[in-house]
Amino acid sequence: MAGDTERIEQDIAQAREDLAKTLDALADRANPQRLAQDAKGKAIAALNQPAVKYTLAGVGVLAVVLVVRKIVR
Repeated sequence: MAGDTERIEQDIAQAREDLAKTLDALADRANPQRLAQDAKGKAIAALNQPAVKYTLAGVGVLAVVLVVRKIVR
């Protein structure tokens, strides 16, 4: 009977440690600063793709041409 009690206490202690590790992992994953850094990294990676980069450059050039054209007229 004493062995059962010790085994149950060890199981409870192990469950507490597992729960603490899980809560720490969740807190790390939900950290707003880390989430913002991840989003920033993904956005920069998307903008550095050649198709996106050249499309944005083309739109920028078109906007400049239209503004200059409007100013001249």
